[in-house]
Amino acid sequence: MLDKRLIRDNPEAIRRAIETRGYTMDVDQIIALDKELLENLQAADKLKHERNVKSEEIGNRKRAGKSTKELHEHLKKISLEIKTLEAKDKNLSEKLNELLLLLPNIPHESVPVGNGPEDNVVVRIHGEIPEQFFDIAPHWEIGERIGVLDLEAGRKISGRGFIVFRKEGALLCRALVNLMLDTHREKGYEEVLIPYMVNRDAMIGTGQLPKLSDDMYLCEVDDLFLIPTSEVPITNIHRDTFIALEDLPLKHTAFSPCFRREAGSYGADTRGLLRVHQFDKVEIVKIVHPDTSYEELESLVLDASAILDALELPYRVVELCTADLGFAAAKCYDLEVYAPGIKKWLEVSSCSNFEAFQARRANIKLKKTPGEKHRFAHTLNGSGLALPRIIAAIFEFHQTPTGRVKIPKRLVPYMHGVEYLG
Repeated sequence: MLDKRLIRDNPEAIRRAIETRGYTMDVDQIIALDKELLENLQAADKLKHERNVKSEEIGNRKRAGKSTKELHEHLKKISLEIKTLEAKDKNLSEKLNELLLLLPNIPHESVPVGNGPEDNVVVRIHGEIPEQFFDIAPHWEIGERIGVLDLEAGRKISGRGFIVFRKEGALLCRALVNLMLDTHREKGYEEVLIPYMVNRDAMIGTGQLPKLSDDMYLCEVDDLFLIPTSEVPITNIHRDTFIALEDLPLKHTAFSPCFRREAGSYGADTRGLLRVHQFDKVEIVKIVHPDTSYEELESLVLDASAILDALELPYRVVELCTADLGFAAAKCYDLEVYAPGIKKWLEVSSCSNFEAFQARRANIKLKKTPGEKHRFAHTLNGSGLALPRIIAAIFEFHQTPTGRVKIPKRLVPYMHGVEYLG
C-alpha cells in the first residue's frame, strides 16, 4: 500500500508512475476521498474540543449553583453531530482503503520504462549454451520415457496442470528441496515450516488480495486460501510487530507446495512442467532497513543464483521493466534458465524489493530510536527456487545422447548416489 501523504503531495508523479505500469487508476478519486476524510476528522476534532469546553463550563456552573439545562441540551446536540461524523469517517475510511488496496506499487527510479516483456533488460548471462550435436527431447517426453514423470496420472487424479513424479523423479524433487534449503541455511537464512493455508489478512498483507483473487484457491467453508507462495505466511510472521534495528536483516527460507489457478493464462505454456497449478518451491524472504534494501536485493539475487550454479545450468539475470513488474514490487530481477529441448528461457525465480508496500499493509514497523518516528520496514523475497521449471531444465540441459539424464555433481549425495536418471 502506498503512503496517503505521498499520493496527496505528488499526485502527478503517482499518476505517471502508475501509467508506466499499464494500470488505469482514478488517482483524483483517491485524493478527493482523502481530502473529505481529513476535513471530516478536523470537524469532529473541533466538535470534541467544544464538547470538552462545554463540559468544563457545566462543572463551573454547577459549582456556582447556576442552571445547566441549556448547556446540557447543547452538549447533546454536539454529541449527536460527533456520532454522525464518526459514522461518516468509518464509511470514508473503508472506501479509501478499498481504492488504496487496488493501487500498485510505484516503480523504483532505476527500473526501465517499458510496455511488456520485450522491454525487459538482460543484465548478465552465466554459463554457456553448448552447441547441440544430437536431438534433445523436450522434458515431458524424456521424463515419461524414462518413467519418472507421469502426466497422465496427474490429469486423471486432479486435471490438467497437476503432476505425478515417480521413482527417481520423486527422489529428485526431494533432493532439490534439501539442496536448496541447506544452501540458504549456510547463507544465514532461518528455516521455517509454515502453514499452507492462510487467512484474508495474510493475503492482503503481501498484496495477493484483492487484486489477484482470481488466481487463488479459496476454501470457502473456512475462508482460508491455499498459499500461492510461502512468501505469504513467512512475511506475515511479522505482521503487526515492531522489529528492533539490531535484529535486521531478518532472513527466512521455507519449502512449501504452492497453489495457483493461473486464471489468466489459458493456453499459454501448458505442456509439461511449464505452467502447473500445484508445484513445490523453496522461498527466501528478507525484512530489512529501508536504507539498505537495494543492496539486500542484489545479495538476494546472488543467493538465488547460487542454486543455479550448483545445478550447472546456464542462466541469465533479467531486470523487469515497469509494465512487467508484479503488483507489489518496486523493482524485480527474474532468473531464467535455458531449456534446449524447447529452446526457451524459463523463469525460475523473481527477486523483488517491495520497499514499504507490503510492510504498510501488514503493519511491520521498526522500533523507533529517540527523537524519530516509527518507520515501516522494507520487505524482499525471491524463489530459491521453484522446482518444475528447474526440473524441466535439468531434463533437457543434462540430457545425454543415450537418452539418460545426468544428475549435477552437487545433487548426487542428495540422490543417495544416483548419478543418472534412466
